[in-house]
Amino acid sequence: MARDASRVEAFSDAVIAIVLTLMAVELLQFAPQNPTGPDLAGALFHEWPSYLAYVITFAIVGQVWLTHHNMWRYVVRVDQLLLVLNLLLLLFVAAIPFAANLLSDNLRGPVGDQRLTAALYVATVLGEALFFNLSWWWARRRNLLHPDLDPRLARAVARRFLLGPLLYLVAFAVVFVDPVLSLVAYLLLVGLYLVRGPGDLPPSKERAPAGR
Repeated sequence: MARDASRVEAFSDAVIAIVLTLMAVELLQFAPQNPTGPDLAGALFHEWPSYLAYVITFAIVGQVWLTHHNMWRYVVRVDQLLLVLNLLLLLFVAAIPFAANLLSDNLRGPVGDQRLTAALYVATVLGEALFFNLSWWWARRRNLLHPDLDPRLARAVARRFLLGPLLYLVAFAVVFVDPVLSLVAYLLLVGLYLVRGPGDLPPSKERAPAGR
């Protein structure tokens, strides 16, 4: 028997909030030997890979939260498999701080290490994107969405979700040109998702009908 979706969304919000906190702890560690000395600016500059990884990864996790929030506005019931798919999505989200920390530590290392860590990073973000697609597909298939949801909107959301894995693969391909440029490509892709698309909240303060 299907159940209400509110507990799933609350649990997911809590996991994402913890991920963002852990990411800040992992990527923003800074302990120069003499923090008040004249070399502080140089020491800060030396840590730029960590700051870059933090900004980009925060943007990715933030985009995950926005997408998850918008998607679950339409999910009114859950079944066992949808719970499992959501847990698997969160599994990849929870691994993002580890992948980002590994990437920041190896941005200035050998080219082979750069590409390996970039591959692990893209595998992590690609995993969460794939499980977004599977969750939406299953919710549509099992009629777990709001009964008033316009089928055309549901299909438009599905098409938008499909773009995620494709764009992440494009960003990964850039790593063979320049690993730092690949990270910037991720940031640009997140920017694309910030543009309001099918299924996102309306710009007005009024609540839109389920089919909008």
